[in-house]
Amino acid sequence: MASVAEPSLAVPASTRSGLRLQVIVTVILALGMASYFWIDSRYPSLLKKLHSGKTIHTSGVLSFDALLPVTAEMPLATRIGRTSVNWMWTNRIGMTFGICFGSAMLTLLPVLPRRRFQSAAANTAIGAITGVPLGVCANCVAPIGQSLFQGGASASSMLATMFSSPLLNVVVLAMSFALFPFGVALTRVAVAVALIALTPWLVRGVEPLGDASVLSNPGWMFPVTGVLKQYGKNLARLAATTIPFMILAALLGAITAELIPVQSLPGNASILGVVVVALIGAFLPVPMAFDVAAAFILMTRGLPMPYVVTLLCTLGAFSIYSLLIVGRAVSWKIAARVFAAVAGLGMMAGIGTMVLQGLR
Repeated sequence: MASVAEPSLAVPASTRSGLRLQVIVTVILALGMASYFWIDSRYPSLLKKLHSGKTIHTSGVLSFDALLPVTAEMPLATRIGRTSVNWMWTNRIGMTFGICFGSAMLTLLPVLPRRRFQSAAANTAIGAITGVPLGVCANCVAPIGQSLFQGGASASSMLATMFSSPLLNVVVLAMSFALFPFGVALTRVAVAVALIALTPWLVRGVEPLGDASVLSNPGWMFPVTGVLKQYGKNLARLAATTIPFMILAALLGAITAELIPVQSLPGNASILGVVVVALIGAFLPVPMAFDVAAAFILMTRGLPMPYVVTLLCTLGAFSIYSLLIVGRAVSWKIAARVFAAVAGLGMMAGIGTMVLQGLR
């Protein structure tokens, strides 16, 4: 499979040695951060949610944790403000990891001999495989996706990573099959696979960014210190471009959740209701596994199954935060296309559920 991003073979031996050392240092840095996040925080948290089974609960309309209490008696502006704070509090660890790990990817990719392939299918597969173990939601994976694209990876790899991390995580999949009927959980998997299969089409027309220049400084100290300095610059740049959007997404998500609560939907499912739920689900920024927990809780409270399936297929797949990041880093047209694909597949899943229920 031919690479389209390889440094010249004519670079001096000292440069090649320096590049190898840069790769080693950056890989150690990235794996160290990932291991700490996975072992100390993310997977213990996900396994705790899995083991809680049908007793799983949420503390807010957009969060598992509530730093500030929110009650229906509070003024709308107060509820929106507190819901925004609670969302940022719930996502603080995952978003910190996303920005830090994304900065490591942005440091690593320019010095790799191969960052993308000519085959869109291969680039998509690499992204899907990369995203599965990450264990971050559609929001926290967005800075990582931006870093992959800006570092020289293809747009297909970027988007496939952003889909597979929240949708194909093995613990979250286990939660889905444990809490929902087999057919419902299988529908969620089918939507995830369909989104990844559609990825090359969704990003069609997007050209990868140009390759970074190869450093030619000799010695071993420069690669080590150079990596750390470059990482610091990338970290500052990525934080500056993603944190403001995080605050905006928290506010927009809180406004939507407080103004249009899913519980207010009518007791009988309709096509219009499915469309509304799909748009809300694709818009709201929720933390990892929140889509499964929220859909299950709403199912136990009597929400019609077509709405439950629609939420399960859209709520964790994309978000307003992902849309803002993809729009700024790649293209607003691509971001809108991805949002439409997520919402559209969710509508298909919900309407399909209505049809099957009508046939029984």
